[in-house]
Order: sequence, then C-alpha cells, then structure tokens
Amino acid sequence: MVPPRNGRHQDPSNPLSLTDAHPSHGQPSAALWMLLASFFFASMGVCVKLASSHFNAFELVFYRGVVSALLMAWLMRARGIPLATPVAAAQAWRSLVGVISLAAWFYAIGHLPLATAMTLNYMSSIWVGAFIIGGGLLLGRAVSGQGALIAAVLASFVGVVMILRPTLEQNQLFAGVVGLFSGLLAALAYLQVTTLGRLGEPAERTVYYFALACAGGGALGMAVGGVSPWEWGAAVWLLPIGILATGGLHEDGLADLADGFGGGRDAARKLEIMRDSRIGSYGVLALGLYLAANLVLPLL
Repeated sequence: MVPPRNGRHQDPSNPLSLTDAHPSHGQPSAALWMLLASFFFASMGVCVKLASSHFNAFELVFYRGVVSALLMAWLMRARGIPLATPVAAAQAWRSLVGVISLAAWFYAIGHLPLATAMTLNYMSSIWVGAFIIGGGLLLGRAVSGQGALIAAVLASFVGVVMILRPTLEQNQLFAGVVGLFSGLLAALAYLQVTTLGRLGEPAERTVYYFALACAGGGALGMAVGGVSPWEWGAAVWLLPIGILATGGLHEDGLADLADGFGGGRDAARKLEIMRDSRIGSYGVLALGLYLAANLVLPLL
C-alpha cells in the first residue's frame, strides 16, 4: 500500500481507489466549504469597511497578510506540507497580481458603499468568462458554439452597469474604476490559482505565499503612503480581517485542530487526525461556535 496522504490509503493496483484511514470522520461536500468561504470572505469586507475609517488600504493589506501568513504556516506544519515550492516563479506572479488586486479592492471598500465595492470585485467571474472568449479569439478558435457564454457575459456587464449607475456619485468614479480594476485582476489571480493547482501545488502553500506577498507589498505601501496612528477602536478589526481572509482553508484548519485535540489521546494521534482532510464532530462544533461568534461579536 502507498503511504497515506491526507488520511487516505491508495491501492497501487488501482490508482483511482482511495480508502478511508479514519472512517469515523465525515467528508463535507466541496459546496459546503465554498459557502463557508464565501460567508467569511463577505464578513472580511465588513471588517475592512470598519477599519478603513482609520487605516489606509496598504496598512489593511499588510495586517491581513501578517495574520494570514501565521495561520497558514501553522496549518501547513500541522498537515506536514513543506514551505518550499518547486514553482517559485508561478507563485510570485500569482502573488503580485493578487496583492495589487487586493489593495485596489480595499481602496474601493474604503471609498465606496460596501455593496458597490463587493459587486465590482465579484465581477471577477464575469471577467473570467470574457478572458475565455478573448483567448479563443486570439488563438483563432471558432466561437460559434460559445453563443450562450458570450450572451451571458454581455448580459452580466449590462446588468452590473444598470445596478451600479444609481449608486455611484460623481466623486466616487475614480474609486469605482479602481474597484472594477480589482475585479479584473482578481480574475487573473483565480486563473493563476487554477494553473498552480494543475502543477500540483497544495492550496495551503499558494495561500501562504500570497499572504507573505500581502505583508511585503503592504509594508512597501506603508513606507510610501505613511502609517496611521494606532487607534484601538479601528484596530480591533485588523485581526478578524486576517482570520477571515484566509477563507475556507482557515475554517478547515480550525476544524482539524478541534478534531485533533478532541479525538486524539496522544500527540501522535492528534497530528494524525489533524492531517486528515475530513471533518469530524468536534470540527463541526468548532465551526458552529466560530460562525456564531462572528455573527454576535459585531453586535456587541
């Protein structure tokens, strides 16, 4: 048998067969993780809006990167994922595009209504469709069979314009363009993440390098744009920004930690469970408590 990876054994006679090493743990669907990640990503936008009343976009990018990098370093260590990457150039390019997109989005959040800034950034999926069509045209491929996709992309652009036009004031046009630019770059970053996945890069390592780039890029921006005086009323939102920004991977790590310490009797067993990609009852309980805390704390 091939050594287990993420808690599963592979039969060498059948490369597609995987058997559970810990049948007591359940496997949540990918859709559940996507929903959780989307919720926490939106919650991060709320925290950014609150913190942007005192901190500039570069400061928010910096603190987001520091917190997220620490979390991902811990998660990678718990799962036995090495920090070194064999595709450093691809990671660097993805991180550069992602940092610029993130800084532009944080700027838009600070200068636009939150719903408007979120909508502009979420146009990334529309841009992905536009890139697919444009790439096909550049490569000389026929697009006659892509009529539905072309119509959907065009309708999406028209719909966004109709929604946003009443909510953008004259003095918000620049921030609106910046927000639109953030969505375009986010689409490029998503395509690069897909490429990294095809190259065999673990998602945790991709997020880790992106977090490091955020810390470095934010620090450079702070050196140019200055640092705001520390204000606890706004600074209290910096930690949630970093935690929530880590998205579904962070929630996955929280669940792993709860499962490990809840179900492991010794250190070796705890690490074994934490490296299992599946979620158990302690993980579900921890996610529920964490979700409740994020709903209640902003109201206090």
